[in-house]
Amino acid sequence: MSQLIESVNIECVNAPTLIAPKGHYSHCITANGLAFISGQLPVDKLGNAITNASFQEQTALVLANLQACLNSVNCDKTHLVQVRVYIANMENWPLFNQIYAKWIGEHRPARAVAGVSELHFGAALEIEAIAVSV
Repeated sequence: MSQLIESVNIECVNAPTLIAPKGHYSHCITANGLAFISGQLPVDKLGNAITNASFQEQTALVLANLQACLNSVNCDKTHLVQVRVYIANMENWPLFNQIYAKWIGEHRPARAVAGVSELHFGAALEIEAIAVSV
């Protein structure tokens, strides 16, 4: 490891309940008290993209994958400080906000929502996040 990486204590972490990433990335990176969570798609634990499901089902799966990543770095939803949401159809925004609010409860991290023209596998949404690690 380079001296810089050792001095900031960077650790690559993959959620043990999710399939290992197939690309050149980790589910999470922890560094200097923060956990950076890679974009989570509606992919099941076997690595199958579940993009033919309803928006609600895809959202539930993405949030479950985000939760698995948080768990892998000993965090929970209340540790989230930033959430970025990419939605392929902004007409789903009100429904997403309703599902997300129920999932996250009273905690209100900073958030950005972006409408995008396309996501990998034809997914309806993708979520990435930053949390304070413990």
